[in-house]
Amino acid sequence: MENAGLYLLTSLIWGSTWLAIKYQLGVVAPEVSIVYRFALAAAILGVYVWLRRLPMRFSLREHGFIALQGAFLFSINYVLVYLSEQTLASGLVAVIFSTIILMNVLLGALLLGDPIRPQVLVGGVVGLAGLTLVFWPELAGLRLSGIGSLGLGLSLVGAVSASVGNIVSARNQRHGLPVVQTNALGMAYGALFTLGFALLRDAPLQFDPSPGYVISLFYLAIFGSVIAFGGYLTLLGRIGPDRSGYIAIVFPVVALTLSTLFEGLHWSLLSILGVLLVVVGNGLALSRRRQRAEAAAQ
Repeated sequence: MENAGLYLLTSLIWGSTWLAIKYQLGVVAPEVSIVYRFALAAAILGVYVWLRRLPMRFSLREHGFIALQGAFLFSINYVLVYLSEQTLASGLVAVIFSTIILMNVLLGALLLGDPIRPQVLVGGVVGLAGLTLVFWPELAGLRLSGIGSLGLGLSLVGAVSASVGNIVSARNQRHGLPVVQTNALGMAYGALFTLGFALLRDAPLQFDPSPGYVISLFYLAIFGSVIAFGGYLTLLGRIGPDRSGYIAIVFPVVALTLSTLFEGLHWSLLSILGVLLVVVGNGLALSRRRQRAEAAAQ
């Protein structure tokens, strides 16, 4: 699939997962739901790999980097974001998590030696400003108590974890590790890491057989994990962690659009202005003309 298609597909799917996650909360502990999600996704990818007879032999060192990707991208960041949302408004968590685009730029330069592209930084800042305006009603009422400060710290560390996972995935692809197989193994490792965390917290390993929970679980596993992460990490390998990270700014806007359609959310003038800034930032970060100019300069 072309880059634009992957970008759009991933943004639409992750924007819709915010609705699906609502059906996951309640009976089952959040970390246990994460275990189910990525264990199921790993099993589905495993069947696909087996049917396609894709190579699955990796060295111990390669398994180490795949496990690292799984821990940071499919475990730690999800657990921390779920925990932070228990004390913070989801809008604030979305804004904090979207800083991943700036983290990807800096960590990519530090750990991978990638060039820092000024237009991506500027586009990221403009997009973050827009997302802040979109969620301004939630942010304006923020009062950070001790618990709120803890939630803020957890969400920030969760964003750092996701960014590190992005960088590890980019590193793995540059060393010839295929996306599908590393995702299959990485999600299995991620599920195991999260299971260990759930056991340490004495979270009950129960299951909710209600249709809402089961259907949302399959949606999150198949679309939110197998398809969206496959598309996103493929895109990351093609255009770099910095540009692909802008999806973290786009999909909260998609989520709000879906909330408008299905939950009757009303937009303010400030929200509309924020969306326009997100679009402008997206154009700056992903401008093809700038990409060609950079390629010619290199």
